[in-house]
This record gives sequence, structure tokens and C-alpha cells, in this order.
Amino acid sequence: MHAHAETRTVPYTPKEMFDLIADVARYPEFLPWCLAARVTRREEDALWADLVVGKGPFRETFTSKVTLDEGGEGAPPRIEVEYVKGPMRRMDNHWVFRPKEGGGTEVDFAVEFEFKSRMLERVMSGFFDQLVRTMVGAFESRADALYGPGTAG
Repeated sequence: MHAHAETRTVPYTPKEMFDLIADVARYPEFLPWCLAARVTRREEDALWADLVVGKGPFRETFTSKVTLDEGGEGAPPRIEVEYVKGPMRRMDNHWVFRPKEGGGTEVDFAVEFEFKSRMLERVMSGFFDQLVRTMVGAFESRADALYGPGTAG
């Protein structure tokens, strides 16, 4: 199983970061290796999405349920992602957006997953950390492009 967790402080509001991460349909515009994204169903606080990820000859489609919790009453906004189907045995990830005193947001991100295929598992073990760090960096770059530098406060 692969796991990664990190916390970063960004100069954007929790709402801005929540909205950016929740906009799954736009992932192919900025997220490396995300070739296509389609929201297939929406309910009150959740959506189901198919993502096609790949590079070179490698291409896989997986479906996730994304629960959007905008927080309130002292609870920070959070996004929970549950694996539904695809090439993995399991996948879970979450984003939590805590406001920082003086502006900005502490973004807590964690992901765990395991592939069904031993071959894919071996391939991923070689560059999992790089892939996740690149992905988190792509979200930060997208926030810069959408909101400009340091808009929180």
C-alpha cells in the first residue's frame, strides 16, 4: 500500500481552496497525468466522477465518490474521496482546509491506495512520492493562476 500525508500553508482562503479541489471536472486543465474527468452523478453534498489518468502507454479509468463538506460551526471545510471502481484494490484521500490566524489556509492532504495488479503496484512504488508531490504542487499552481498571489485575508 502507498500512503502520503502532508500539510501546507497557502495564502488563500479555505473557501477558495475548497472550491478549487471540488471542481473535479476541471482537473484535466492543470493536473499532470489527468487526461479526462467527468462528473457522472451529483447529490446534496456528494458527486461521483470518472477520471482517466495516464502517461505514455499507461491509461486507467477509475470512479470515485467525492463528499463535499463546507464545514461550519467551528468545523473546517473538508473533502473526502472514496474509491468506487477501477484498477485499485482501495483508495482513500482527504483534504481539510483550516483558516490560519492572520490569513491563509493550512491544507491537510492525505492519500492511501493499493493497486489490484502486482505489476502496477511495483511500477508505482518507484515514483509514488514524486507523483503525489507533483499533484499537490499542481493544485497550488492552479490556485496562483485563479486567485493571484496571496489573496487571503
